[in-house]
Amino acid sequence: MYIILLIFSFNFLFSNQFNRDFLNENPIHPLPQEMTFEEYQDLNRTISTGLLLSAIPIPGSMHHYAGDYKTAKKLRMIACGGLASIVLGLSVSKEDEWQESPYQLYTINQGTDKEIRYEMIPTGSIGDDITYYYKQLHKTSKKGSELIGLGISILIFDYIYDYVNGIKTIKNKRDKVRFKYGKKLNFAYTPYFDSNKTIGLKIGFKL
Repeated sequence: MYIILLIFSFNFLFSNQFNRDFLNENPIHPLPQEMTFEEYQDLNRTISTGLLLSAIPIPGSMHHYAGDYKTAKKLRMIACGGLASIVLGLSVSKEDEWQESPYQLYTINQGTDKEIRYEMIPTGSIGDDITYYYKQLHKTSKKGSELIGLGISILIFDYIYDYVNGIKTIKNKRDKVRFKYGKKLNFAYTPYFDSNKTIGLKIGFKL
């Protein structure tokens, strides 16, 4: 998954749409006086950089880059819970063990990978001979597998949420800044007369 994200991120970075300096150094432009530094950061956050950072296996990287530090912290705490579940599952995990039986056992291929065990359940007797019912025993499933599966599921959900919602957060923050200051653009029409005796109007705007 991380390799795919990394390739996808580099594709974004070096495509025509993102044909900029690798460090995303942009020329300095006039800014509205009331624009805060946080809004300026939100306006210049790019999804391509977020994708590149999310390729690093650190939960919450996308939200941290988006400036949503609270959600990034929660995602990291959830990921720690998932890791704790996996570690706990591994600590209580044991090799498969044969089912226990109070009866005498009959074993085939003992000591090999094809070993088969039966419990000999008495059903009656014929003279001095006892008759038995042979019931096959099986190995119990590994303990802790449920905890390991739960931990892996938590980590997968954590990364997917960070990836998908992180992109949405970056986009929403940029849209809010553009919408806020885009409404304040004042267009003006200025008449001009050049040396070629041409009369026209210049369209401009000011913040």
